[in-house]
Amino acid sequence: MRIHCPYCGERPAEEFTFQGDADVRRPQGNEPSQMDEWFDYVYLRENPRGRMKEYWHHSGGCRSWLIVERDTDSHEVFGVTAARERKLSPQRKRAS
Repeated sequence: MRIHCPYCGERPAEEFTFQGDADVRRPQGNEPSQMDEWFDYVYLRENPRGRMKEYWHHSGGCRSWLIVERDTDSHEVFGVTAARERKLSPQRKRAS
């Protein structure tokens, strides 16, 4: 499998470290009433078959965090974006 890093170009998957599902949302608070949410976030993850977005770290290259959309069955990669782009609001993007 090859992954197209937005900064380094197309690279072999061995340069990257898989970091999990990019669509899982972290709980917002630390209240005792939210401990069940934290338990689910940390320990209970889906392992779907098919197309999904995943975090990958380019640990053997530029060390950037990426979001790779790929098919977990065929390993076909549909797209790659820098994870930092997902975190920025539209207002912050215009300001830079």
